[in-house]
Amino acid sequence: MKPNRSLEIGTGLFVLLGFAALAFLTTQLPGSGMRLGAAQGYKVLAKFDNVGDLKAGSPVSMSGVRIGRVEAIAFDATDYRAEVTLRIEPQFDKIPDDSDASIQTAGLLGGKYVGIGAGGSETFLADGGRIEFTQSAIVLESLVNKFFANFADKGSSTGTAPASDAAPTKE
Repeated sequence: MKPNRSLEIGTGLFVLLGFAALAFLTTQLPGSGMRLGAAQGYKVLAKFDNVGDLKAGSPVSMSGVRIGRVEAIAFDATDYRAEVTLRIEPQFDKIPDDSDASIQTAGLLGGKYVGIGAGGSETFLADGGRIEFTQSAIVLESLVNKFFANFADKGSSTGTAPASDAAPTKE
């Protein structure tokens, strides 16, 4: 059988394009830290007691619309809180400076993202601004532990009386 040269070249190009698409998609993942193109917009800082599994590159949204990304997460040793740097896209420059930020979960087991709730101030966040009102991530494991601990406490208080509290016996 005589090999068909154009078929071999076409197959090779198809495989090469597949690898190029895979490399491009890998750089676009939130946790990869690799982004194509220069970062635009302005930085805003928010501090949280617990960021859960929030990662650099996670979305920042307001009213369900993605307005930016988490640029960095660091630990502040002076007040023992997580310091999250948000990069907000430049077209969203009218966010009131008394807005609040919370770490939310996309769906029941989805990834974490930062949700911003609009405040009512007449002044707006600017580059280097800070969001003062924050709500930490809700960690599913700690909720389950609290539920079972509460359930166990209720079960022990409604049970039967211990033997020492039973009616006295005759000797």
